[in-house]
This record gives sequence, structure tokens and C-alpha cells, in this order.
Amino acid sequence: MSEFTSSPSWAAVSVLVVDDEPGMRAILKKALSKKFAQVDTAGSIEEGEELRKRCHFDLLIVDINLPGRSGIEWHEAFDPQTRRSDVIFMTGYADLDTAIKALRAGASDFILKPFNLEQMMQSVSRCIERRLVERQNFALQRDIERTFPIDIIGDAAKTLSMKKLITQIAPSMAAVLVEGESGTGKELVARALHQLSLRNGPFVPLNCGSIAPDLLESELFGHIQGAFTGAKKSREGLFRVANGGTLFLDEIGEMPLAMQSSLLRVLEQKAIRPVGGEREIPVDVRIVAATNRNLKEEVDAGRFRQDLYYRLNVLTVDLPPLRDRVEDIPALAHHFTLKLSNDLGMKGVSWTHEDILAMQAYDWPGNIRELRNLMERCILLGKPPAEYWRELQGDTEPLPRSTISTFDQTRMDEANLTSPCHCSSVVDGDEEQYCYPTAWTLKQVEKAHIMQVVDSHEGNKSAAARKLGVARKTLERKYKEWVDEAAL
Repeated sequence: MSEFTSSPSWAAVSVLVVDDEPGMRAILKKALSKKFAQVDTAGSIEEGEELRKRCHFDLLIVDINLPGRSGIEWHEAFDPQTRRSDVIFMTGYADLDTAIKALRAGASDFILKPFNLEQMMQSVSRCIERRLVERQNFALQRDIERTFPIDIIGDAAKTLSMKKLITQIAPSMAAVLVEGESGTGKELVARALHQLSLRNGPFVPLNCGSIAPDLLESELFGHIQGAFTGAKKSREGLFRVANGGTLFLDEIGEMPLAMQSSLLRVLEQKAIRPVGGEREIPVDVRIVAATNRNLKEEVDAGRFRQDLYYRLNVLTVDLPPLRDRVEDIPALAHHFTLKLSNDLGMKGVSWTHEDILAMQAYDWPGNIRELRNLMERCILLGKPPAEYWRELQGDTEPLPRSTISTFDQTRMDEANLTSPCHCSSVVDGDEEQYCYPTAWTLKQVEKAHIMQVVDSHEGNKSAAARKLGVARKTLERKYKEWVDEAAL
């Protein structure tokens, strides 16, 4: 037999062989056990059905001609309400009518005896790969935010440090705990960890706080038919769906203590037991957990298991709040403005320097999520952020000095100014004209003008360079100079 290879994601696949010949059962069990962690055998349909009731099987390999009920008469295995298995039929009789009946019953394949193991394994491979594609599609259906770009936007010092750490720890199989305030982008970090890990399986997210406590075990580990009231058919848990990939457990601090114990056992044993099942199923899943709570305090308060905390806290990514990375706000605002304008089918807009200053001065208790919501609101209302905030507060005065970022405050002190609102943009026909404070230096005016033109071209530096009549490299050099100056 030629060498037969399998994917690591096959480890969580379970197979049941039903044949009345002990020798055939032994041969298939030996061959299949090299590829799959769980392979069971039975000598009759009745024995096979008893096993199927107690444990989920991804694949059934069944002889048609059995004592008692024939393989085609195994109606429970083909029930459309409960069927969760592929079926390969075997027979020693090349009867066309029997083959047609088998395929009509819902068989995935039909193999004539005698056969060689390579032929059988090729048939098994086709069935299992199809089943894994189904799992992948199920994961994609749950992953409703998958179209959101996973690039982490921003070049603030804390953002760059976070990106470096993610790149460093992503290839590891160790669990990762992502901590940060609500709205800081914890799922975005989890996706980045998954993508950079180069794992073959899917990224499967679950918000632990959104699932009823009595259903969480079934959601994670799956259940077999009849395991509890309402379990009319077997179900694969998310651990099996995520096999070979990453399971993201958001709001892990909301997980009940009893469930924490079960999760700890899975992390230690690397195997799950479906609700109502008797057999453990090996899984290859990387866990990334996230929380906006202080888990150490939760442990001290007795609301979170200490042993699970240390299991999850092997590697930690601490996300800074937006107020600690205000340098990223211009890039984030530009990104959300472009995306939301396209999604809403509205004309793109650009924000003035005053708007950026107003956004950088705000504390952002809702962090990046709140910034996105503000961008959407301003686009829909047709009001710039600075104007929106002033109207919301009933304030028509210029922004106070306390709301101006440190860099711009220093620049205004040098120019002996009290407000940046002297700088505005107006439209004269099709040509934009910009006015700047007469007290500003030429260097200050140059920077403000370049930023205004780049903003008016929605961040497109090539288009801005053409508008300014300079080379793109010149524009890049100017931006680098400003970054270097701000770092001093």
C-alpha cells in the first residue's frame, strides 16, 4: 500500500466500522487507528446503533450484508433529523440494484469486496475532507466579522510595541490572555494571533457572556442525541469545529465556575467529552481568551479559578486604551471614515485639524468602538466631530487650551496663540483655499498645509503630492521629519 498522509485536523475525527467478520474489523481498525484517535467496531447494526447513541461518529463504514438488519436498513443512521455522519457501504455482491438502494439511502460511497486498503483509505479521505470543509463553513458562518481587516492600525509607541509582541508570540501553541478595556480591539488581536500562527484550522469566536450557563458546555464540547431534553440530534461543539485552529473565548471572566473546571480539564488533557458521551475525543486547539476584567482580582474574590488563570495567562497581551495612544487617532479616524462612507454609500469626507485636536483631547471611555460610532454618526449627520461635540455640550466657544494635544499646545505657545480655530478651510469654486494664523512660522504653516491637502485627498499621499507639485518621496521625508521631531 502506498504511503497515505493525513492532515493534523483529522485527530478529532471518529470512525465506526460495522462488519460481521472479525478479521475485517481488525484490519480496518488497525489501519484507521493510525490516522484517527477514535475508531470503534461492531458486529451488527444493533451493536452499532448502541455505540452511535453513546458517541458521535463522523464516519460509518458499514457492510451491507449483515445478520439481522442489513446495512441499508439502518434507518437511524440516515434519519435527516439526526444524521451527522458520512456512510461508506461495503458489499461482496456486485448487485446494481443494491448499489442504487445504498446511494439513494444517502451513502457517501460504495466499495466492493474484496478491496485493498489504499482503495478504502482514498474513500475515507474524500469523506473526511468533505466533513472538514463543512466544519470550516460552519466556523465561517459564525465569524460574521471576518471581512473586517485584521491589520492593527496605528504607529504610536504602545501600538508598535503591541504589534511586535503579537508577532513574537503568535507561532507558539501556548494559551494567550488578551486584557484591555471594552472596545480596545481584543478580538482583532486574537485574529492577528491566529493568522500569524499559520495554523490550518479556522478561527472560531465565542462570547462566553452571551451564552446561557446551562448551554455553554454543549456549545463548547457538543452533545449526543438524547443527552438532555431537547437534544433531538447530535451536535459538534466549537472545540471540534476549531480543531487545528484557534478558539477565541471572549469575556472569559463571565464563565461560570463549574464550566471553568471543565475548561481547565480540556486544556490539561487536550481532549473533550461531549455532553452525554462516554468517550473522550482528542482536539488540537489553541486557546486565546480575552477579558475586560482584572482576572487577578477575580481570583482573589473567588469568582475565577486560580489554576485556570495561570493556565490561560501563559502569554499576555495588554491592550492600551485609546486615550494612551492618541497619536493613532488620525489614522483610525481616516480608516473608519473611508470604510463607513463606502458601507453607507455616502460621499467621502475629510476632517479638519480642529476635528483631530478635539478627538485627541477626548478620554474615549468606549475606546476604538466609540471612535467608530462617532465617525458613523458624524458622517450620517454631516457634522464634523468638533462641531458635533460643541453643539452637544451647548458650547459655541473655541476649544479651550486644556483640550489641545501636547504637541499642538507647544506649537501654539511658541506662536503665542490661544486657539487653533483661526485655521480653517473654505471652498472657492472647485479650488480649496487654506488660511493660517499670521503668527505661525513658515515651518508650522508648511506642516498644516500638507496635512490639510493629504486629508482632502483621503490620505492618498500620491494624489496629495501631485496637488502640491512635489514628489511623493518629498512628502514621505516631511512626515518622517515630523515623527522624529515628535519623538525628541
